[in-house]
Amino acid sequence: MKDNPMTTSPCPPISDEHWPVEIADMKTGFAGALNVYRTMAHHPALLKAWAPLRQHIVKDSALGPVWSELVILRAAHRMGSDYEWAHHVSRARALGISDARIQAMRGMPDREDGLIVRAVDALFDTHHLPSDLEYALSAAIGRQGVFDLITTVGFYSVLGCLLMTYETPIDDAVAREMAERPLPVT
Repeated sequence: MKDNPMTTSPCPPISDEHWPVEIADMKTGFAGALNVYRTMAHHPALLKAWAPLRQHIVKDSALGPVWSELVILRAAHRMGSDYEWAHHVSRARALGISDARIQAMRGMPDREDGLIVRAVDALFDTHHLPSDLEYALSAAIGRQGVFDLITTVGFYSVLGCLLMTYETPIDDAVAREMAERPLPVT
């Protein structure tokens, strides 16, 4: 990977040749795989601290992979983070989530997906879940799922802020997928 000369960002994704020595062990794992973490590599201590929480949110969440992706898609939509939206459209598709269901996360879908949208929106709009919504979520996904939903929204909000501040480019493979298979307009 080369540093992107087209960006005006003071912190473009770090190339292999400029990778910080203090996180050399992270380059071949998740941190070296995506532009988001190559951007975060400008702050090695933060990236090291981020790794355990990322493991929980991305891999071990009580939400499970499908619900997690739906939460992330809604958060990306609310943030206006093109990077997160594109990457999680790709991940959602890989999980077998239909384009129609993905696209619905930009609006107000029915049933459980609508419950997720309402929860994410409440967190963005009022910074808490009203008790009736928390109870409905707990019944649907369990109390630990509610904790993980709240944390996922916070986690991806921080990432969205970093990505948009530093104009992090969508990774090539995902950009190609979005160009070749754009979501249908509804």
